[in-house]
Amino acid sequence: MELWLIGIGMGRVAHLTLEAVAAINRADLILIPRKGEEKAELAQARRRICDEVLTNPQTVLAEFDLPVRDASGGYEGGVLDWHEAIAGCWERVIAVHPGALRVALLIWGDPALYDSSLRIAARLADRRAMTVHVVPGIMSLQGLTAAHAIPLNEIGAPFLVTTGRRLRDEGWPAGVDTLVVMLDGMNSFQTLDPAGVRIWWGAYVGMPDQIVEAGPLSEAGPRIVAARQAARDRHGWIMDIYLLRRDPGAGAPGRGSGAAARP
Repeated sequence: MELWLIGIGMGRVAHLTLEAVAAINRADLILIPRKGEEKAELAQARRRICDEVLTNPQTVLAEFDLPVRDASGGYEGGVLDWHEAIAGCWERVIAVHPGALRVALLIWGDPALYDSSLRIAARLADRRAMTVHVVPGIMSLQGLTAAHAIPLNEIGAPFLVTTGRRLRDEGWPAGVDTLVVMLDGMNSFQTLDPAGVRIWWGAYVGMPDQIVEAGPLSEAGPRIVAARQAARDRHGWIMDIYLLRRDPGAGAPGRGSGAAARP
């Protein structure tokens, strides 16, 4: 069996590569996860892609309910248990279609960046003979920089991609002036001293409902907090990302001080 993880960018046909379209049409079976009513739009986007680009009449679409991660215990242990549960779901759906030799999943963004599909696929590969193929897609950080028309890095300078949890717990990492922050449900930029820091933020980047804000962190931070809450209330879910950049030569922003900081 071949398992194909196909990056679909922000769920728009315009974000698909020709390689992605070809892989979709080679699939015998495409798995479509459902994430509950609040995130029904994500499954709908995958179905729309198949409606528009799938021309192979033999390809079967199979939907399944994605397990909910248990957040009551430790974070890492909960994630590993969740991955195991998802691998079990994939295995059960595939077993219903024993003739499917090419199985595909349409992965939001790209499978390589803050996405668990490759780790889940590795669990499945431990249980059955299969090869894993990846078709790259547009990453959300690319969507963010495109939306703001900014370069990701300064000339010859590094950047770091991290999570809101790490930013809250560890502060601004040493040695970099540009941070891309993902998986942040708590507006963790508020824990920084905003002096000398600019932010470029986007929600639903690359999608029809895209929202963007930018400016000095002290000024844009409160606007982002308000826009984020309004968007979540309107849609029931939110996917956002932001880039932080400090002035060259400035010290690393500390935590817990400044106009945008919070306890």
